[in-house]
Amino acid sequence: MRYWNDNRKSCEHVEPREDWKESIEKWIDWMDAIGRTNDTLRTRWYQIVRFSKAVDKSITDVTEDDLIFYLAGMGTEGRRGVRSCVKVFYQWSMKRGLARRNPADEVPTVPMTLPSGCICPEENIEQGLASPDENARLAVMLGAFCGLRRIEMTRINLKTDLEENAEGMVLHVHGKGNKERLVYFDARTKIHLQNYVEARRDDNPALFVSLRAPYTRLQIGGVETRLRELGRKLHIPKVHPHKFRRTMATTAIDKGMPIEQVQQLLGHQKIDTTMHYAMVKQQNVKLAHRKYIG
Repeated sequence: MRYWNDNRKSCEHVEPREDWKESIEKWIDWMDAIGRTNDTLRTRWYQIVRFSKAVDKSITDVTEDDLIFYLAGMGTEGRRGVRSCVKVFYQWSMKRGLARRNPADEVPTVPMTLPSGCICPEENIEQGLASPDENARLAVMLGAFCGLRRIEMTRINLKTDLEENAEGMVLHVHGKGNKERLVYFDARTKIHLQNYVEARRDDNPALFVSLRAPYTRLQIGGVETRLRELGRKLHIPKVHPHKFRRTMATTAIDKGMPIEQVQQLLGHQKIDTTMHYAMVKQQNVKLAHRKYIG
């Protein structure tokens, strides 16, 4: 498979069970041909490869129990992602006579639950904004004030994605599934970003670059590393871009932004996902009840 042979690491843990290999590579090629992004291809590859190694059976012999027990040790998001991956892989396989049944059909859907600790306290955000690490500060701003995903942060092109119009500075965000949306900056983020761009002394159009020459573009792992280091220094547990993204969603809804607008701002296809992100404060629920119900 051209895409993955050019990009994947040659290490044992990313190799599928031998009799799954050809089918998996054809499936990935098929998803590539219908326009799935490289990030989706990479994720699906790892998910199905690890599943093939764990069940250690031929494609036709896998049962729903195999999938259930495989999912049992994962968190909610992991279970949702792997179940979806297996379901789609077997749908493709059955149409091509590679499997007789889909083991995911009898596995219940994984309900969306919001684990505790997903919101970053305001004082931690302010601490992050005071960090001497420029990349960490930018990641905090783009997550907490703009609601960007980590991959969206690393895709920003300073030469083509920033636009000044009558309403201020606008960012063209390249989201999941190659879908583009517009995000408007708050005053603080706008000023900080403008100063950062003016101070840059390299020609790399990427927003996130290494701190030393040759100033190469930072990938997702590089941004996460910066945030983890920031968390250790500030004693903030499990600093992650999604914490800031959830914080923005919760803050916006608490301040009265309609959830449909928050959905658009975050780039969610389904409003259920937006509701899952936002942790509405109980005090605000009580006040709203008194206002509208009496």
